[in-house]
Amino acid sequence: MTTPPNPDRSSTRQGALTDLKVIECAQLIAGPFCGQLLADHGAQVIKVEQPGIGDPMRTWGRAGYPLSWEILGRNKDSVFLNLREPAGQAALKAIVADADILIENFRPGTMEKWGLGYDVLSALNPGLIMVRVSGYGQTGPYAKRAGYASVGEAMGGLRALIGDPDRKPARAGISLGDSLAGMFAMMGALTALHHRERTGEGQVVDASIYESVLALMEATIPEHAIENFVRQRTGSYLPGIAPSNIYDCADGQVVIGANQDTVFGRLADAMGAPELATDPRYADHVARGANQAELDARITDWTSAHRADEVQRVMDAHGVPCSKLYRAADMLADPHYAARDAVITVESDRYGLVPMQGVFPKLSKTPGSVRHAGKAMPEDDLKT
Repeated sequence: MTTPPNPDRSSTRQGALTDLKVIECAQLIAGPFCGQLLADHGAQVIKVEQPGIGDPMRTWGRAGYPLSWEILGRNKDSVFLNLREPAGQAALKAIVADADILIENFRPGTMEKWGLGYDVLSALNPGLIMVRVSGYGQTGPYAKRAGYASVGEAMGGLRALIGDPDRKPARAGISLGDSLAGMFAMMGALTALHHRERTGEGQVVDASIYESVLALMEATIPEHAIENFVRQRTGSYLPGIAPSNIYDCADGQVVIGANQDTVFGRLADAMGAPELATDPRYADHVARGANQAELDARITDWTSAHRADEVQRVMDAHGVPCSKLYRAADMLADPHYAARDAVITVESDRYGLVPMQGVFPKLSKTPGSVRHAGKAMPEDDLKT
């Protein structure tokens, strides 16, 4: 077992959570993202990893470049324990005894099988908050099914709505379900901490991937139940919400969102066609929705005659929401990103200086920080 980190919980850390000790018995993305968010805001996060193997994210990624680990492992210290064996279980109990939060994302029942269920751990530490992240939750007929982000996105309803209607449903180019589950897990942990402050009681936070996705699905369920309406894939726009789409420019594309009446008036002025704002076909939200395709074509006629940066300048001048489609190179070069530390540069054991997303959300009194990227696995633990 690697020597535990410095017991001084606030050493070199900053943020609102420097008094918290978190044990992260999690791997891949969902549970570790919860741990990352807590660590970014100052919590001492001790990550428990399998000896000789470590978190799979240490090796996952494009060939030779497992860069996600640099982010998911940042601000954390690791201990290497085999939780399948009595010695590892005893060691975990020892470090949980004075912890505030334990995060785990094994299949439901696994911690109990190892003698590390909440009943056992809370007997040692009644104030412990156990955050349990899984595909389907800790209860219900699907609880013990294997679940990854892609499956949770499907069951939560998101996958059916992404993409063009004449093709198979698409997926986002990131593990969206995992990250949403990590965010809701952190929210649950902080909510449970507030309860503990009032009562002294710990509790279990049950965060599933599919319900994290479901929480974002707006009115899709009541629309079906009350109106018998089923949303469909619509590609780059939402029916009835106009104008709000991707528009071609002379050298690229931009997104323009001007579906509110007053904002549409400003868009019409920006295009040099103020009469559009009073045209009965476009004068209000309902009319624009009914004539969406025609309106999008008119806007495209205008944007396609200009470069994307020219469209952006004109839209900014008229107060119309607009942005080109950013990629990493745009983020690294953008002055607004730089001014807000949205991208920061962090020291890495393997890659030197690594740019990555900064701490978010931003707190005015207790800002968090990134002290180091994900640490390399010690040679002794690689050989275990």
